[in-house]
Amino acid sequence: MLDMLSSSYVWVKSFHVMAVIAWMAGLFYLPRLFVYHVEGLKKAGVERGSDMDLLFRHQERLLLNAIMTPAMYATWIFGLMLVFTPGIIGWTVIWPWAKAAAVIAMTGYHYWLGAQRVALAEGRNRLTGRQYRMANEVPTLLMIVIVLAVIVRF
Repeated sequence: MLDMLSSSYVWVKSFHVMAVIAWMAGLFYLPRLFVYHVEGLKKAGVERGSDMDLLFRHQERLLLNAIMTPAMYATWIFGLMLVFTPGIIGWTVIWPWAKAAAVIAMTGYHYWLGAQRVALAEGRNRLTGRQYRMANEVPTLLMIVIVLAVIVRF
C-alpha cells in the first residue's frame, strides 16, 4: 500500500490541488450568494417563497451539495493519502500541524455554511448581508495559513 502511495504521489497531489480549488471556489462564492439572497430579497421587497427566493435557495443547495461537499471529501481523501505517503511529512516541525488545524477549521466553516443555507431555506436566517461579507473573509485567512505552511514550511 505504501509503495503504491509513493509511486502515485504526483497524481494524488494533482487531484488534491484540483479538489482544493473546487472547494475553495465554493467557500468563497456561497457566502456571496447569501449576501445577494438576504439583500436582494430585502431590496426587491419580496417575501420568502417568491421566485427570487426559490432561485437563490436552489443555487445555494446545488453549490453546497453538488460541488462543495464532494470537493471537500476529495480534498480530505487525497490529502490523507499524501499524509500517509512515506517521506512526505515530518511531524516534528510546525507546518503540518498548522495546516491540519487550518483545514479542520475550514471544514468547520464549511459545515457552518451548510447550517446557514438551511436557516435561509427555512426562513430562520438571523444574519445580515454585512455579516455574511465578514464571514466571507474566513476562508481567505485560513487559505493564507495553509499556503504559507505548505510553501514556506515554517
